[in-house]
Formats: sequence, C-alpha cells, structure tokens
Amino acid sequence: MFEKNLTKKMQDIVLEGHIPAKEVSRVIKKPYSTLLRELNPFDAHAKLGAETMFEIVKATHNISVLEFMARELGYTLSPVDGQQPAAKPGIKPRRVLEQEATM
Repeated sequence: MFEKNLTKKMQDIVLEGHIPAKEVSRVIKKPYSTLLRELNPFDAHAKLGAETMFEIVKATHNISVLEFMARELGYTLSPVDGQQPAAKPGIKPRRVLEQEATM
C-alpha cells in the first residue's frame, strides 16, 4: 500500500502542482505520455523509478513526498543550514508552503 500511496503523491505533485506537467516532462527529459503512465498508481506494467522521482522533486521543488517518506520511516526532514535548493534551467524555484508540504 505504501508504494501506491507514494506513486499517488508523486502523481499529485506533477498534475496538481504550480508547474504544468508538460513542463515537468520537458525539464526531466521524459516523454509526457511515459511520465503520465509511470505516475499512474493503477498501471501494473509501468513503474516510477527512483531517478525519475528525484528529477521530479528537483524540477518542482516540492519536497512533500520526501517528507511523507521520512514520516513513514519515523524520521523528519529538515534543510541543510544556509543552503537553497538548486534551480533547474527554465524553472523558477518556489518556496513550498507548510500547508502544501503536509500531505
């Protein structure tokens, strides 16, 4: 069940985020149709890889899925002091609001 919850959270980040899903697919260099299929928690034949998940988090600057994973494992997530997330070319970084970060 954790796996489907994680995939659903990633799907929500991409489809309901502030950056259009097609822009996310362009930045992570993955075909839009492939990305949508990998994000579908009900598609048993396509899986979202860890590398793709990491690229989505970097592209969207939405760390809520990382916070979810940490909570599920009994940990918390906090930024490294004094560091800002690295921006991807073509996407402006935005601060994730606390409300958005708790899923």
